Amino acid sequence: MLFQTMDFAIFLPVVFAVYWALQGRLRWQNGWVVLASQVFYGWWDWRFLGLLWLSAGLDFFCAWRIDVGTSPGRRRRWLLLALAGNLGLLAYFKYAGFFLESFAAAFSWFGVPWADPMLHIVLPVGISFYTFQTMSYTIDVYRRELPAERDLLAYMAYVSFFPQLVAGPIERARTLLAQFNGPRSFDAPAAADGLRQILWGLCKKVLVADSCGRYVQAVYADPAGHGAHSAGLAALLTVVQIYGDFSGYSDIAVGTARLFGIRLMRNFRYPLFATTVPDFWRRWHISLMGWFRDYVYRPLGGGKLGRARHLRNLAAIFLLSAFWHGAQWTFVWWGIYSFVTFLPQERVGARDPSWRTLPHIALTLLVISLGAVLFRARDLAHAAAFYSRLLDWDMALRPLPWATVIPLAVMLALEWRGRDDAHALERLLRPGPRWARWGLYYGLIASFIILGERVGRSYVYFRF
Repeated sequence: MLFQTMDFAIFLPVVFAVYWALQGRLRWQNGWVVLASQVFYGWWDWRFLGLLWLSAGLDFFCAWRIDVGTSPGRRRRWLLLALAGNLGLLAYFKYAGFFLESFAAAFSWFGVPWADPMLHIVLPVGISFYTFQTMSYTIDVYRRELPAERDLLAYMAYVSFFPQLVAGPIERARTLLAQFNGPRSFDAPAAADGLRQILWGLCKKVLVADSCGRYVQAVYADPAGHGAHSAGLAALLTVVQIYGDFSGYSDIAVGTARLFGIRLMRNFRYPLFATTVPDFWRRWHISLMGWFRDYVYRPLGGGKLGRARHLRNLAAIFLLSAFWHGAQWTFVWWGIYSFVTFLPQERVGARDPSWRTLPHIALTLLVISLGAVLFRARDLAHAAAFYSRLLDWDMALRPLPWATVIPLAVMLALEWRGRDDAHALERLLRPGPRWARWGLYYGLIASFIILGERVGRSYVYFRF
């Protein structure tokens, strides 16, 4: 079920009404959240529900065994079982085809015939997100940072909470599960701000990301038919498209959660205004970067064991992040590129975005955009063809439609104005005349209805 569809517009009020009608009955509320989340997730393919429950059930049982265990060796074995189960699911659904193709290519070098290795495996929506969320729970129990959850309903509400189930943010049990274990009361101001954040997320997705996506798709579909300026603009708009799409989803998820008295973590902090490459990655997909920091970088020793170990651990994060996104050589090289461009400014202090830092912001976007070609290309040959157009003498520019230029300019202006806020509409026009605020809200809603596509486009990160 996509957020920007009529299905969700009907689904959300119904879930909201029943949820608050059950206020004061915690287990009933949690049960309703679990049921609604199964409907939401099963809307794509009900068969994936079994995989969700398998992953969640494995961690629930293993964490319980870890919690009651007294032998360090036995506790470690239960942890390894949970990690192996989750990583095994990811390996099969995301990487089996990649490794078979790589083996086929390797054998072809020696003239050994190899049948078509493709398994044609359908990737379950959101598997990378909910498996990382359940793994973090089990690891935290193993570290004695929280007790194993005994209430299956509260646990499943934490794992499958529908606003953030398929594309994050990747929440920790000590923050999200704790909220499902306690009573919630309706907070009208928080809910109103949640609605504003939902509106802003919808506009970023439909008016900016989808519109930029049409231009990007046209150029990437035929790099040879476009000039250097068009290719450069498409590379820049690739970053804008992914940002509008993914941060738009996150805004809708966070805003929707607030309607239910639940607070989710902030996943983006205006990365388009980053002044250095490291600053960009600190502002981008914060929950994933935090996951890798806490469960990969620090256990490997972080930066405490010398410069060489520090660089090795950073490289591990970027390489794992590349594989988390998918099993393609383009992602591997994107991870390498991101690591190499991260290093020169690693120790450069980030500056708050201002008019004076615009040259630094522009340079950072240029570096990120060049890497985004690898992220967006379907394979290395496609990426090479695109890069060759960037160096071509043909400077023809495919014009950007006004239906893309205007929403993009409005998004950048409003986010620049609200760059110190959680989202662009949080304090916009407040304090100020009420008619101005409502005029803006209705204007955004009208634009969403008039300019938005009748068939909602899926979100980029549903592929991961």
